[in-house]
Amino acid sequence: MRFAALFHPKAKLWVAGQLSIINQQKKTNPQSSILNPQSCAWFHCASLGEFEQGRPVIEAFREKYPTYKIVLTFFSPSGYEVRKNYAGADLVMYLPLDTPKNVTLFLDTIQPKIVFFVKYEFWRNYLTELKKREIPVILFSAIFRPNQVFFKWYGDFYKNILTCFEHIFVQNETSKQLLKEIKIENVSIGGDTRFDRVWQIVQQIKEIDLAKAFKNNVQTWVIGSAWQSDMDVMIPFINQNKNLKFIIAPHEIKQEEIKNWQNQIKRKSVLFSEGSLSKIAENQVLIIDNIGMLSSLYQYADVAYIGGSFGKGLHNILEAATFGIPILFGNQAYHKFQEAKDLIQQQGAFAIANTGELIEIAEKIPIIQRITGKICADYVKL
Repeated sequence: MRFAALFHPKAKLWVAGQLSIINQQKKTNPQSSILNPQSCAWFHCASLGEFEQGRPVIEAFREKYPTYKIVLTFFSPSGYEVRKNYAGADLVMYLPLDTPKNVTLFLDTIQPKIVFFVKYEFWRNYLTELKKREIPVILFSAIFRPNQVFFKWYGDFYKNILTCFEHIFVQNETSKQLLKEIKIENVSIGGDTRFDRVWQIVQQIKEIDLAKAFKNNVQTWVIGSAWQSDMDVMIPFINQNKNLKFIIAPHEIKQEEIKNWQNQIKRKSVLFSEGSLSKIAENQVLIIDNIGMLSSLYQYADVAYIGGSFGKGLHNILEAATFGIPILFGNQAYHKFQEAKDLIQQQGAFAIANTGELIEIAEKIPIIQRITGKICADYVKL
């Protein structure tokens, strides 16, 4: 990771975060909790997506148990850098690496009374030591699939990790049955807490004056969490459609990549940071060069394209669905997301392979937009 940090900005942030933990630990007396005299609840999320799943639970816990201090940890810079100032926690930090020494020092320092892991967190040393100390650990919004290592003939080592959880709340019946087959019985179906979060977002939606002025009552597509592979499909479509407007929110803000997109887009474009209310409507493409705004941008969308599915995995489509709009995404890495499969089956969302398929779907949207949008909205509400 230190070698990768020489070339990769995210790796550099991660290494800096881990070094900061080490320096802080050297100054901390491990025999005395930094949160004394209060009880502590520890929540761990891998990254920003898991945080959004965990946030409704964190805030509900805070409301029900106001005397507890809350520690929030992240593994990825994508989560920590965006939410390091989250007011719902008393302490936000990177998770120290899962080594026996780190685990002992960390747990001695925060002294949690209860621990919550979100979705996909299976840290062997942490879980083993927590069980040894008889500190209950809850896993929620978990989802399991038959191809995971827990369910392989050689997966006993990993199955044993699951026995460290006091209780596991899964998203669906399939996950519950898979766990039952390997004799993990302390399981309940709790659903996906992202539904709670996106519903909160709609209730707390923020007006973005510049985006509203840009839309100017013109049919607008929001391209959310866009990667280069998504823009390879979208840019030819943008160039062919002079009667539509497009708001592009990159997954990561990389100035060189954004500049390259602008050079390829033949329509007049502007960066959010450079836009002015008086002239923004003159542009056909608005590129968001900041983070934390995407969920509010969907209120201006007539159609949403969600990125990530041509790469490592589809990003959150529920935020867009909540606003009752048709949703499109790549046809490759979406299969592990139940909501994507459900909405495709119900014809609220469409998976496309290339620009040609995108054009075919776009031609149908004016006819099916109202029905398709209602399908998406009802899916989240119900």
